[in-house]
Amino acid sequence: MTQPAKRQFSVYLPVELIRRVKHASVDADESLSSYVEHALEDHLRRSDSEERP
Repeated sequence: MTQPAKRQFSVYLPVELIRRVKHASVDADESLSSYVEHALEDHLRRSDSEERP
């Protein structure tokens, strides 16, 4: 199975949030990119299900 194409993009976040996310990715034994990807996917999945009646 092939992996979906990925692209880099920049976001500006508070320094403390960056520090917390980096530590969380290490604790989860995931790369920072993978950790953020999973967090965003989980958030969007929850948001989508809350919008549906």
